[in-house]
Amino acid sequence: MFEIITLNNSAYWDKIVKSFAQYDIYYLSGYSKGFYIHGDGIPLLLYYHDADIRGICVIMKRDIAQIENFKDKFEKKKWFDIVTPYGYGGFIFEGNLNEDSIVRFNECYCNKLKEENIISVFVRFHPQLQNADPLRIITQVIDLGKTIEMDLKSEEVIWNNIIPKNRTAIRKSIKNGVLIKHGKSLSLFDKFMEIYNNTMDHDQAEDYYYFGKNFYESIHHDLHDNYEMFYAEYEGEIIAMSIILFANNRMHYHLSGAKYEFRPLAPTNLLLYEAACWGNEQGFKNFHLGGGLGSGEDGLFKFKQAFNRNSGNQFSIGKQIILPEMYEELVEIRKREDIHFDTNSSYFPLYRA
Repeated sequence: MFEIITLNNSAYWDKIVKSFAQYDIYYLSGYSKGFYIHGDGIPLLLYYHDADIRGICVIMKRDIAQIENFKDKFEKKKWFDIVTPYGYGGFIFEGNLNEDSIVRFNECYCNKLKEENIISVFVRFHPQLQNADPLRIITQVIDLGKTIEMDLKSEEVIWNNIIPKNRTAIRKSIKNGVLIKHGKSLSLFDKFMEIYNNTMDHDQAEDYYYFGKNFYESIHHDLHDNYEMFYAEYEGEIIAMSIILFANNRMHYHLSGAKYEFRPLAPTNLLLYEAACWGNEQGFKNFHLGGGLGSGEDGLFKFKQAFNRNSGNQFSIGKQIILPEMYEELVEIRKREDIHFDTNSSYFPLYRA
């Protein structure tokens, strides 16, 4: 059977999530609250269980009528699509997982989504959990780039996995007097917003990546026991900051920014190294840095790869059309009304391209 749990029942939500041995920060109710505030949709926990298996997935439910191109064409709160929240997710299962149990799950899953008028599903699978693999027989899974994680077994392992050039940058940062500190306070988020937004300006980021004050307040309040703010100081000035999330023995490099003029001091290099050593002291097993922009092997990926030359998790996405006729109707509307609409775009769902 399927249960759909809302944020109104967040204690029950988290109780279910924490009953799964492989749960991670992205599945906790507090994580999705910030993205609800950011306007990404309504967070829901999908909980499936039968005699053989059980599974969980967090999704954001989005109203089709709120898309600019469809505002006057569809009734509000009638048709929807769903997507996993920013970061990583997808179903994680426990039990006797085989082809029969997955096919049986999918039949129940699709029927439930049809009842809820869900048109399509887009999933960013969790590269550390490799949870895309069991679902390849029922949905379109596309393998993209790799992601990097640091092994936190010991400070020696952390250091030995870092490439020589990065070690030199870390030593140089220490020699130049950069200090790494960490803590939790709302005042730190005020400074983080300033540095992060300036970083996004410099990188010409899309509007989506600018988060409001309420979003950061949600991290502080709703993930208070699951985050730490790390920051680099130089001559009394904060020059780089990173929000680190953690749960169930895993750390995650969530959001980060640095003052451009201080980049020659390599403050973020030192910050991530010190955060990894802190994680080792706290008993965490690994520190997931993620991948490159658009999953490519770009400068960001190479920067992260410099922290563990022996790492490389496969990142995959999933695409599933639940109501094909409605999906095609939305695409046709876009084709008719937008001469610039690219029907060959790989964006999914296509009607949102």
